[in-house]
Order: sequence, then structure tokens, then C-alpha cells
Amino acid sequence: MTGPDSLVKLVERLQTLPGVGRKTAERLAFHILKSTPDEVNKLSRAMLDVKEKARICSVCCSITESDPCPICTDQSRDHALVCLVEEPHDVFAIERIGEYRGVYHVLMGVLSPLDGVGPEELKITELVKRVEQGGVREIIVATNPTAEGEATAMYVAKLLKPSGVIVSRIARGLPMGGDLEYADEMTLSKSLGGRSRL
Repeated sequence: MTGPDSLVKLVERLQTLPGVGRKTAERLAFHILKSTPDEVNKLSRAMLDVKEKARICSVCCSITESDPCPICTDQSRDHALVCLVEEPHDVFAIERIGEYRGVYHVLMGVLSPLDGVGPEELKITELVKRVEQGGVREIIVATNPTAEGEATAMYVAKLLKPSGVIVSRIARGLPMGGDLEYADEMTLSKSLGGRSRL
């Protein structure tokens, strides 16, 4: 792209965002250019705020501004029922359903030996400690239906088997290769309701 250096640099930075190609980056850059200084300041402030305030919950490993997070401190939720997900955005996807009343544990990824991601790089040790502390009745594994998600699900099930905790898997309402983040509320609801033991 040719143009003023500041605009070219903005397009280049926007292209580093996931799913944003050159054309989308250019559209966003021109939208920002047309926006009022106040709107741009609010956008930049929101980005800085999330970097300064957001942190990992010491209980569930999700993103929060208060530790423990509001879900972990909500006494109306079933703390014996733990939904295991890959990433924090999966928590938001399941919460959109409005039906799940348990709590969560976020792995921060999946096992992927080819990418150098083993159990040590994930929040699996924290999950095991949580189960060992007692009070957990069931782990619902809600990893994405990909080869890595399935491998992670089986690894967790095998690891937790001696604990006596029920380990179930969400039903196959989600397409293979899909992401929880993009699933609609009804599909997620049916998947959670039709889970099976691993």
C-alpha cells in the first residue's frame, strides 16, 4: 500500500491481528482515519485497559480483572461441575448460552507435539491440583473437535481416571475442525446436554 507513512504503519499493525488480511486492515485503517479523535482515543484506551487490567484467574485460569474471577466466586454456581475448555474465549461462548451453571478450567491451548506444546505448557497441573483438593464431581471436556482437541481430551481423561472424578465429553453437535468460539448457542447447548463419559 502506498500513502502516508502513518496510514501504512497502521495497516501493517492491523494485519498482525488474527483473521485480518490486507483489505480488511485497509478498511479498518480508513474507518479509524474517518473517526473522531474522541472515538480513536476510546478505542486506544480500551486496548490499553485490557492489557493493564486483565490477568489470569488463580482458580480457573480464565481472563479476569478480579482474582478469583466472578464465575469462581459465584456461590450460586455448581463448583463440583467443571467445564474444561481450550481458551478464555470458549468460556464466553458457553456463557452466551445462559444454561451452564457450573464453573470452568481453561487450558490455554491444546496438546500439539508438532508445535512443541506438551502438558507442561498447558494449565493441566493446575487442573490436577484442583481435583486433588476435592469437591469436583465431574469434568466436562469441551475442547474443540480437532485432532489436537481430541488428543487433549483423551490425555486428561487418562490422567484423571485414578481420581475417581467423572470425565465426560461434550456431544458431537460441533463439527470436526470447528471452534467453540464460532458455534451458535443452540449447538453448544445440545453439545453440553448430550455429553458422554470418556
